[in-house]
Amino acid sequence: MTAAKPDKIFFENLDGWRFFCFLSVFLYHSFHTNNANISSSPVYHFVKQSLFGNGNLGVNFFFVLSGFLITYLLLEEKEQRTRINIPYFWFRRVLRIWPLYFFCVFFGFVIFPLLKQAMGQTAHETANPLFFLTFTSNFDLFVNGLPDSSVLGVLWSVAIEEQFYLIWPLVIAFVPFKKLPFVFSGIVGISWAFRVLYDTPMYHEYHTLSCMADMAIGAWGAYLMKTDRGRAWVQHLSPVFLAVLYLLFFGVYFFRDELLPGNVVFRMAERSFTALLIMGIIAEQCFCHRSLFKMKNFTLAGKLGLITYGLYCLHFIGILTALNITQKLHLNTKVWQVLALETLLALLVTAGIAGISYRWFETPFLRFKDRFAFIHKGK
Repeated sequence: MTAAKPDKIFFENLDGWRFFCFLSVFLYHSFHTNNANISSSPVYHFVKQSLFGNGNLGVNFFFVLSGFLITYLLLEEKEQRTRINIPYFWFRRVLRIWPLYFFCVFFGFVIFPLLKQAMGQTAHETANPLFFLTFTSNFDLFVNGLPDSSVLGVLWSVAIEEQFYLIWPLVIAFVPFKKLPFVFSGIVGISWAFRVLYDTPMYHEYHTLSCMADMAIGAWGAYLMKTDRGRAWVQHLSPVFLAVLYLLFFGVYFFRDELLPGNVVFRMAERSFTALLIMGIIAEQCFCHRSLFKMKNFTLAGKLGLITYGLYCLHFIGILTALNITQKLHLNTKVWQVLALETLLALLVTAGIAGISYRWFETPFLRFKDRFAFIHKGK
């Protein structure tokens, strides 16, 4: 007797959103220059600060998306099988996250210093490997600051997601469905209290207790979409409501600093307000019948969305490669070269590396992971 194939849930519009989340973070990290004439240019300042100065909100989107997807799939497994196989869940996360993550850790602590020495530079890594080996690297930022290896610098968000994955199946497994909103509300409340008590940009951006409200709001969205009333409401959202939703989101994206009042109450809640807008977009894209557009129509973005994890983890390798190439060829002396040529080259190198990683390194683990899936989000 052959084992039953796992049920499949596929939110076809979310892969494209994953790619644009990565692209937002990528552009936030791009446009590096040591040329004072370029950095003082109004065009450079407009692109670097006005357009993509809030590109780190792509990470916020990732957090909400993770909270939604993981919670939805766990609730579906619990509904169909009456229980959640927690060890299987953890093992699936290990197979998805750990191989590339630990490659990046190895690259950052071993390969990167050797490359710097080979180029006549001095390696001065301050990061503590223990934080990275235990998926607590976001706390390393508070102790040691940003790592010398920029590849290590982006892993803080992966660490927070792993902390979430460790606890969340226990919550969904043992808390009755009707009481889950109380848990979500409690998490958001704890996050708000933390942001008031530790009212600094560093803690607001990187601390687990600050970021966890994003995931709780994503989980709340999954909970509502598992109810008939919640799903029906989203299905019939009006185009006017959706237009306002997107205008608010892009207003926050482009004018976050200008809209942020200088009081602690607003700083306490602004991240959760953004998360609510993001969750609204996710729900609309997955369930609304009258959407203004669907991301699935952006075919290339959807395909690149499949390799987003690699794009995110490896994009600083692409950026540093492009910086070295353009420097050696003297193609980084004009504004357009830094803003367009260098950035496009970095994106192409990143996509190439991530594609190779996905095809030859990650895929074998993903195929093995599916053996432990009861319900997954593939096609």
